[in-house]
Amino acid sequence: QVYLEESGGGLVHPGGSLSLSCLASGNDYTMNTVAWYRQAPGKERELVAIMSSSEMPNYADSMKGRFTISRDDAKNTVYLIMNNVKPEDTAVYYCYGDGTMGWGGTWDSWGKGTLVTVSS
Repeated sequence: QVYLEESGGGLVHPGGSLSLSCLASGNDYTMNTVAWYRQAPGKERELVAIMSSSEMPNYADSMKGRFTISRDDAKNTVYLIMNNVKPEDTAVYYCYGDGTMGWGGTWDSWGKGTLVTVSS
C-alpha cells in the first residue's frame, strides 16, 4: 500500500500565497497520476489539478494561472503552489495518487486532507 500525507495548510490572506505538499510513502511502487482535489464546506469534492508522469498538468478553470502542481519523484512529493488566493479557495485540500506496485498490482490512495482558510 502507498500512503499519502498532506501538509502546508493554514490561514492565508486574500491575494496571498500558500504551498501545499503531499508526501508519498510505501515500498516498491511507482506513482503515475497525481492530483489535488478540494472540498469546501457544504460542497462536493472537486478537482483542482492533475498530472501524470508523462503529460502536462491540467487545471480546473478557476485555478488556471493561479495554482501550479508539480512533483519531485526523487522526494516522493507532490506540490501545489497557490497564488493570489481568494476566499472561495477555502477548503480541505486532498492529495490523490495512483500507480503500480513492484509485484505488478495497482494502487490508488487519498491523503486525509489539509485545511486552507482564506480570510482577512
